[in-house]
Amino acid sequence: MDAAKEDLQRYLDHSRDALIWKLDGLGEYDLRRPLTPTGTNLLGLVKHCAMVDAGYLGDCFGRPFRHPNLPDPLGPGADPNDDLWVRADESSAAIRDLFAQARAHATATLAALPLTAEGVVPWWGERGRGVTLHRLAVHVILDLGRHAGQADIVREQIDGAAGLLPDNTNMPPDYDWAAYRARVESAARVVEGVV
Repeated sequence: MDAAKEDLQRYLDHSRDALIWKLDGLGEYDLRRPLTPTGTNLLGLVKHCAMVDAGYLGDCFGRPFRHPNLPDPLGPGADPNDDLWVRADESSAAIRDLFAQARAHATATLAALPLTAEGVVPWWGERGRGVTLHRLAVHVILDLGRHAGQADIVREQIDGAAGLLPDNTNMPPDYDWAAYRARVESAARVVEGVV
């Protein structure tokens, strides 16, 4: 793999690792429960990112990926949010498997094709024709990073766990988070005129 592909792969893997780590140690309810008004939940984010990998770094290059837990967005009765939540009859192990297999499929696409390979993103309409593998890899990095950030916030709401990765939390050790939060709140109140 050339240096540019290695860079893209490293950042794809970094975001995927950060996202999947957010599932560790949680029970089924906490993995699935919605923690925002729009229903954002950890396992749903993982399912969605599997669909992103499978679509952009698979189907768009004529390399279809299928899995029993991958929703068909064009199927009968499909809901636009089917990939953002996990049904009661879908196990968390099956969603982790979906994510791992979609990740491997996307990795194989990046390894097999030149960065100049052109694909088609049908859901982008006319602007989705002749899109390069390089551009779609960057797009997926952006999307995965966004969802890994959402997972950070959702996980912190569940049990206070925060950080980037298990071996590099990117958090200051032994930090007084309560005092920090109080300073942030105080500054916000001063600016608002609520002291």
